[in-house]
Amino acid sequence: MNADTSSLTARARVHAALGDPARLAIVDALTLGDASPGEIATDLGMPTNLVAHHVKVLQEAGLLVRTRSEGDRRRTYLRLVPGVLSSLTAPRLDTADRVVFVCTHNSARSQLAAALWRDRIGGQVASAGTAPAQRVHPRAVRVAHEHGLALDPAGTHHVDDILGDGDLIIAVCDNAHEDLTGPVRPRLHWSVPDPARVDTDDAFEAAYTDLADRIDRIAPVLNSGADYGFPTEPESPS
Repeated sequence: MNADTSSLTARARVHAALGDPARLAIVDALTLGDASPGEIATDLGMPTNLVAHHVKVLQEAGLLVRTRSEGDRRRTYLRLVPGVLSSLTAPRLDTADRVVFVCTHNSARSQLAAALWRDRIGGQVASAGTAPAQRVHPRAVRVAHEHGLALDPAGTHHVDDILGDGDLIIAVCDNAHEDLTGPVRPRLHWSVPDPARVDTDDAFEAAYTDLADRIDRIAPVLNSGADYGFPTEPESPS
């Protein structure tokens, strides 16, 4: 009985937190990607002190957590807690010709994300780095292979050679999100910790799991297969 009461209390706290239009707007903004409080304030046209108040309420309700940027340590990002909002319908994504995942070195996170997208969703997808390494990290190649995916060990690319105006750009690291400030910039930001900093199999497996969860979360909100380069009808046999 105590467990049931505790569960009801937690659920009621979530519903109460979402009962304010401003807080619901913040949750909507974070459903598909992470953002700093300042970015939320700018995107939603809210004063920063009001955003801070609403973020505090959402944190206390267990809806989101705050993580510090691996790039600019003065900056923090907000992210939703997986599973709490499983019944919330996310806003649908705008149409795009191709999905491009970007990180700093294009040696792990962006490579794994592109491979996962290609395997689970399909369509046109690529990856790139703001300062690409010469090779894909061996642990990234290994964890991909263990999950039935293939990475080209030499297949790294610079963003200048890859990004185009029609791309849906998803930054999967804080540095790339903060560095790409020009006309072609990320539409979404996923604050995935850099596994190479720890450089263990567990760290790369954690990055893989994080990316897989996010791709599974985003799949239902794609407008249609045709918008992302998917065939709308089976090809006729030649």
